[in-house]
Amino acid sequence: MNAHARAQILLREDADGIATLTLNRPEARNPLSEAMLAALSETFAAIANDRSVRAVVLAAAGPVFSAGHDLKEMSARRADPDRGRAYFADVLGRCSGVMQQITALPQPVIAAVEGTATAAGCQLVASCDLAVAGQAARFCTPGVHIGLFCSTPMVALSRNLSSKHAMEMLLLGEMVPAQEAARMGLINRVVPAGEALAEAKRLAAVIASKSATTVKVGKRAFYEQREMGLKAAYDHASAVMVENMLARDAEEGIGAFMEKRTPDWRHS
Repeated sequence: MNAHARAQILLREDADGIATLTLNRPEARNPLSEAMLAALSETFAAIANDRSVRAVVLAAAGPVFSAGHDLKEMSARRADPDRGRAYFADVLGRCSGVMQQITALPQPVIAAVEGTATAAGCQLVASCDLAVAGQAARFCTPGVHIGLFCSTPMVALSRNLSSKHAMEMLLLGEMVPAQEAARMGLINRVVPAGEALAEAKRLAAVIASKSATTVKVGKRAFYEQREMGLKAAYDHASAVMVENMLARDAEEGIGAFMEKRTPDWRHS
């Protein structure tokens, strides 16, 4: 698929420091197909180097946020000499790479979910830094029903939910309503149906008003320390904070706070 076709399945709109990405294959339930993964990867790579973007909102067209991997696309490769082993490994590796791009992105990513997010689609939501859902949204990791445990979605789920909540979703494969997903910690908040995108953009605007340097430092440190033991996490966070204190924006922000004025961010 050429670049133009990829652009059509993933729309991008930039305004006021916010890049809004929209999965745009509603007729196919917005699958994380080869083409969609490529489009997401290329777009996140471009955004990572775009200093004008302060926050990202990830939404979807149609009644389904994302149904996950394109099982028809994957099943077709069972006819390969290796029964699809190399292809499956490649696609799953690409998908895992996109999820890690979200974590590594300097800008926070906010999912705006209406409808259902299942399997790798649920993984995509869990991989975002924040998530807002419409009242009618539902979430599911249904692989257990078809003999294919949602092992890669499990990575993101287990880093958002408590162990028992994550295992409940993975073992039962049942649809989880938006309010329950919020209670479990999969999403941040629930809004009336149809208002997830507006709320996600509101949150993005708040983030975009902050120092981009400070947000970048904080997001990176959050994910780094999470994988460490307690002492190592505190040592790392302290070192990050020392460097942050020496940044121009920290000096300006603290000065503005003490002088009771609005800070003039230089994003440095």
